[in-house]
Amino acid sequence: MSIPGFQHIAVIGGGFSGTMTAVNLARLSAAPLRITLVNAGYPTGRGIAYGTRRPEHLLNVAARNMSALPDHPNHFLEWLRTRTEYADVPEAGLRETFLPRRVYGDYLRSLAQHYARPVDPRCGVEFTERAAEVLALEPAGSGARLRLADGTTLEADKVVLATGNEPPAELPGHDTVATHAAWCANPWMDWESRIPTSGDIVLLGTGLTTVDAIITLFALGWRGTIHAVSRHGLLPESHFKGVDDPLFPPANVDLATLGLAGLGRLLEEHCARLRAAGLNPAMVVDKLRPHTQRIWGAFTDAERREFVAQHAARWNVLRHRIAPSIHRQVADALASGQLKLTRAAVTGVKPLGAKIGVELRARDGTTTTREAALAINCTGPHTRFSATRSPLLQQLLRDGFAQPDSMDMGIRVEPDFAVVNRDGRRSSSLYAIGPLLRGTLWESVAVPELRGQALRVAQTLLDAGAPAPAEATVIEYQI
Repeated sequence: MSIPGFQHIAVIGGGFSGTMTAVNLARLSAAPLRITLVNAGYPTGRGIAYGTRRPEHLLNVAARNMSALPDHPNHFLEWLRTRTEYADVPEAGLRETFLPRRVYGDYLRSLAQHYARPVDPRCGVEFTERAAEVLALEPAGSGARLRLADGTTLEADKVVLATGNEPPAELPGHDTVATHAAWCANPWMDWESRIPTSGDIVLLGTGLTTVDAIITLFALGWRGTIHAVSRHGLLPESHFKGVDDPLFPPANVDLATLGLAGLGRLLEEHCARLRAAGLNPAMVVDKLRPHTQRIWGAFTDAERREFVAQHAARWNVLRHRIAPSIHRQVADALASGQLKLTRAAVTGVKPLGAKIGVELRARDGTTTTREAALAINCTGPHTRFSATRSPLLQQLLRDGFAQPDSMDMGIRVEPDFAVVNRDGRRSSSLYAIGPLLRGTLWESVAVPELRGQALRVAQTLLDAGAPAPAEATVIEYQI
C-alpha cells in the first residue's frame, strides 16, 4: 500500500549515511510520510565498509562509541546484548571491544528492517527499499524525478544524496591492465580468488584499506612477501588507552581563530609537552575532534590546500587508528620482513607477462619497476569530485544541479546540507551528506560524524521549512 498525496523523500545510497537518514526520518516523523531508500550493490545498511564477510575485518572504533543514534549513545551496546555471543561479556570489556565490521553491518540491517514497513498505522509513515541504481535526477514540479537504470522513474518531493565513497582513482596505464588477472583496480571487489601461489604481492597505498588486505592475506595463509607503497610510507597507528589531558585545548583559546600556522604551533607545543611526560601525543588529535569541522570551516582555501599537501597524511595516520590486535599483526609482519614498506610515488602500472609492473619514483627522482604477482589498488577513495565516475553525479554537474565545493573534494552545500547549484542558488529539493561533504567539513567519513549528519538532515527535512542552524553539524564525542 502506498500513501498518495503525502510528502515523499527519496534517499539515494544504502550505506551508513543513507540508511540512518531513512531510519531517522521513519522514527522521528510525527506526520504521514513516504520514504524510499534507493540502493544498488551492497545490501542496505552494509555499504562497502560493513559489507565485508571477513571476520578479521574489525571496526576502527571501540563498541562504546558506535551507536548509530546520537540521542541513544548506548544503543549499539544494548543491541549487542541481544546476540548470544555477546550476552555474557562483562560490560567494561564489551565497551572497549573492536568488533567485526560484519557484525556492525548486521546492526544497521536490523535497524533498517525494524523501520522498513509498508505503513505504520500509528502515524502513517511508509518506509520501503528499492533495489536500483539512480542514473539521473531532473526537476518535477517542486520536487525531483529519479531516472533508474531499469528504465523506471520515481518522483519525490525531497532527495538526499548519500552515495558514499568513490572507488580509487585510476592510475596511469590502468587501461593496459584492466583485464589482467594480476591486477585489482578496486580493493572492495573480489581479489581473494586471484591470490598467487608464488611471487610478491604489491599493495598500492598504506592506509586502512591496505591494512584490511594485509590482515586478509594473513588469515588466508599467505606466507610470501607483501610490499606496501605510498609517497609517505606511513601505516595507521594503534588505538591506545590514554589519560585525560586538561591542558589541551587551552581554555582561553578559540582554535578556529588561529589559522593553520597558529594551530600548527600550538599542536607542536602540546605534543612536545606530552612526549616529555611519556604520553602519546596522538591524544591531541582526539581532543581536537569535536572542533575539527569548525576549524576546517574557518581555514582559507589556501590553508586547506596546504594542509592537504603537507599535513593530511600524518593527520590520517594519527586520526584513523586501528584496533590494537590488528596493529600487532602488522607490526609483527614488519619486524619479520614479510611486510615491506616502500616510500615512493606510483607513477604507473603495466603488464609484464603474467605479472604487473608497478612503476615507482623515489623522493630523489630515481625510478624503479616492482614486479607483482598480484597488485591491488588500495590508494583510497578518489577525492576529485569534478572527475567523479558516478553517472548520477556526472549528470548533476553537467546539468548544473550541483557544483563542486571550493576544494573540489565533494559537493557544495549550505550549512543545512542543501545542495548549491551551478548558479549559486540553494536547491529546494536536493540535499547531500556523508563523504560528499569532505571538502566542506573535512571530517565526514566516520560514524561519530555521520550519525550526527543523518540525524540533522532528517530533522531538517521533517521541519516545517525552517533550515537547520549553521552549528547543526557539531555533535558531542566520546573519546
